[in-house]
Amino acid sequence: MSDEETKPDVQSGGSGAVAPDDETPSWMERKTRSTGLSRLTYEYFERARREDQDLRTESDYVERDVLGFPTWPHEVIRNLAITMFFSGVILLIAATVPPHLGAPANPSKTPEVILPDWYLYWSFGLLKLNPLNPGLEILGGDKIISDQLYGVLANVVVVSAVAVVPFLNKGSARRPVEQPFWAAIGVGGFVFSITIAAIAVQNLIPLSLALQLNLAFVLPIVSGIITYAVLKTMREGYMYDLNRRYYRLRPPK
Repeated sequence: MSDEETKPDVQSGGSGAVAPDDETPSWMERKTRSTGLSRLTYEYFERARREDQDLRTESDYVERDVLGFPTWPHEVIRNLAITMFFSGVILLIAATVPPHLGAPANPSKTPEVILPDWYLYWSFGLLKLNPLNPGLEILGGDKIISDQLYGVLANVVVVSAVAVVPFLNKGSARRPVEQPFWAAIGVGGFVFSITIAAIAVQNLIPLSLALQLNLAFVLPIVSGIITYAVLKTMREGYMYDLNRRYYRLRPPK
């Protein structure tokens, strides 16, 4: 069989790479995609799908196919469509639910609650772990280090752990289901950042400080265990079906 006979059919007037006959859009569907961004988006997905299918069919790399597409037009059109969608969602929310502006700040009065920007709540929460600062009976119950220094050291420990994790996990996994353990570590760390941030605004949460401290360390462990169990269960079945394009002759371990 010659190369010309094995090439996919290309219909004139389209994007250059169209779907097979049984998946060809109707005339009305093509008409709605004939102009503007909708046409470019349709052509991008159609061309990307066909090129991906052809490249995988011709590939002789038996372990794992790692294929890419050029920035223009594939990546640019895709990112443009995604950017416009989320920009529209943000503008819709901003128009329907405008933020509430409180009373102007009084420069002569210190506010009752002093908080950093929201993305630093986790660090501020670590500074409020003074109830966990241990004391020694031989010192009359006095604490070894001050509460302020204890909070600073807690920040150093957490930041150091985040910095070390990328050096410990040097795998080439592209999906959480491929490495359930590290995915569980990530989920646990994410939950911990939320629970420890809640301690920064403990006066706004109708829970006792003792309960918040317990939840701050128990919930991340529980969420990590659940994540690991779920991904481990999915690994042998769903993972292989989902990634069969990438695992032709190498099933998951």
